[in-house]
Amino acid sequence: MRILLAGATGTLGSFLHKALSARGHDVVSVARSGGDLRYDITDPAQVDALYGAVGPLDAVVSAAGHVPFKPVTAMTPDDYRSAFHGKVLSQIELVRQGLPHVAARGSFTLITGILAREPIPTGSAASMANAAVEAFVRAAAIEIAPQRINAVSPNVFTESLPGYGNLFPGMGSVDLADVAQAYIRSVEGAQTGQVYPL
Repeated sequence: MRILLAGATGTLGSFLHKALSARGHDVVSVARSGGDLRYDITDPAQVDALYGAVGPLDAVVSAAGHVPFKPVTAMTPDDYRSAFHGKVLSQIELVRQGLPHVAARGSFTLITGILAREPIPTGSAASMANAAVEAFVRAAAIEIAPQRINAVSPNVFTESLPGYGNLFPGMGSVDLADVAQAYIRSVEGAQTGQVYPL
């Protein structure tokens, strides 16, 4: 399959690039500061330009989305807007604008996270954004068939525990290899409207 991978230079994106390529897929990577193509998916105009440049696809995979972590009392309206814009609207645009460019039975796989179902202190923006992405996936699935859409909702990555583990006390972690398997299930499988919790 020919797969567009957004957020390709991050921890997850870099791992997914290797995992998908190892399965024989032609992966076209995109990120703001690296990859095969350099576009900012938080800008709808750049998403349009991206699809114009990349050509026909079989799947779109997203590992992108930034949200601020602060106590609710320290959050501002701009912080919540930033989270919604950076993780929700950006991925919605990948789907909305990608529909004409993805094969009739192709797929979209988005990223959410454990905070949609297991909140932590300072994580209200992430919880909001993750839950919104998951709701969008379920809603879009009933409209875009036979194209498919799913989301992967992982715990904190085991590989990221040194930097982020203190934010997730007692919550465990998930290896990037297991997260990659969920993406592969979404891309190569037949399900749609699913959220894969890890």
